[in-house]
Amino acid sequence: MNPSEVVIRFDNVSFKYNDKKVTLNEASFSVRKDSKITIMGQNGAGKTTIFKLLTGEIKPTEGQINIKQGAKIAIAQQMVPQHLLEHSITEYFATAFTDQKYGIEGDIKKVMRVVNLDVPIDRKVKDLSGGQKARLLLAFALIQEPDILLLDEPTNNLDHTGIDHLTQFLMFYEKTVLVISHDADFLNVFSDGVLNLDVFTHKVEQFVGNYYDVVEQIAQQIERERLANSRLQKSIKDRFEKVNKLGGKSVAMNRLANKVRAQIDEDRETMVDMRREDKTIADFNIPAQHTTKWIIKIKEVEFLKDHSPISRNVDFELWRKDKLIVSGPNGIGKSTLIKSFLDGKGVTINPDVRIGYYSQDFSELDFSQTAFESLESVALVKNNQAIYGAAAKFLLTSDLLHNKVGSLSDGQKGLLCYARFMLQEPGLLIMDEPTNHINFRHIPVIAQALKDFEGGLILISHVPSFVEEIKVNLELDLPRLM
Repeated sequence: MNPSEVVIRFDNVSFKYNDKKVTLNEASFSVRKDSKITIMGQNGAGKTTIFKLLTGEIKPTEGQINIKQGAKIAIAQQMVPQHLLEHSITEYFATAFTDQKYGIEGDIKKVMRVVNLDVPIDRKVKDLSGGQKARLLLAFALIQEPDILLLDEPTNNLDHTGIDHLTQFLMFYEKTVLVISHDADFLNVFSDGVLNLDVFTHKVEQFVGNYYDVVEQIAQQIERERLANSRLQKSIKDRFEKVNKLGGKSVAMNRLANKVRAQIDEDRETMVDMRREDKTIADFNIPAQHTTKWIIKIKEVEFLKDHSPISRNVDFELWRKDKLIVSGPNGIGKSTLIKSFLDGKGVTINPDVRIGYYSQDFSELDFSQTAFESLESVALVKNNQAIYGAAAKFLLTSDLLHNKVGSLSDGQKGLLCYARFMLQEPGLLIMDEPTNHINFRHIPVIAQALKDFEGGLILISHVPSFVEEIKVNLELDLPRLM
């Protein structure tokens, strides 16, 4: 194929969920062979919808999608589907193919080396760490040898080493790649074009350039549109005053007034439907349950060394305002460890303390509930106004609250968790990668809220700047315990 050849083309593609919720409106763009394209936009703007349209999981309501004949598409999803978690790694890779693939073990080991994943292939997928699952998802796509690779939040759960490896891989990967990510620094390294989705107009605009250049282009365009509209609005106001002076004085004056009114209507039509920048969530605080006692005592931890579990005795006691970071590389068992705290393994939790939990896969949420029901289920006071008010702080509109949790974008699910914490008023927050799926614009606001949280906090995060902002005062460094 010619490098300048178009491999994907959207022609006036629209999509609606349930014939009501518009996600895309007359989207038109093209992607050339071997390009690296970032899809950007606010949570819920339709980024994942574009991936679903490309893979054929859903069909457009209107318009045409043209993919280069013979081009194979594979996607590295955000999370391993629940029904595949009990599979072994070998069984999981086998699901990538419709027919039985002989000698697949050799292909698996080869593609796992490419993504720097070193685990036994008979291990169950559910037993992998979040970072290992992220590598597995990429390997799952690569084993299909795609011409077009779709990556949905590929840096989620990856440590610094993992992100560096992925970045290098993409820089030298000689195929077409479309990426959804909220990691701006990661995107800027390899992107040569951007599709910007507007959550308000449901339109898609195409830009050429790296990520930061495009962000600047959009900001400049917004300012030009604002100035143009301001000039038109002033002109319309001035002519309205003129119409008021002209009207009713004579037939000629009435004709002139009607002409000015027509000009005003034309100018209104030509006013730019201004793009609105991604909204950032407002400052918020998570009220903490008051307690004068200790919150949690950690006496024993279990983690992995050379793929085998080991346990060590420790002595951590968290009180109000204590913030503990659990650190270590991908695959050491951090997520399994802090989840075990919820079951009381190796710890003693003050029985009066309410616990708020943020998991990597939102397992704490009931996907069959509506978002409103999810908030109401944890609220200390069952007050509709308070529930809607908390949701609004996280850009969750009243319409969205009537949707099932499972239908929300992963970014919206993340924001829903923070709204739940506000209503729950926990004494202890246990948070596993709480910036996953979250728009980078929101992260400083969330960091400030966690910094100000007056309960206890146990945290896993591979984002150093985020951890630094929170001001953790305790560290459980698992490698040091080996």
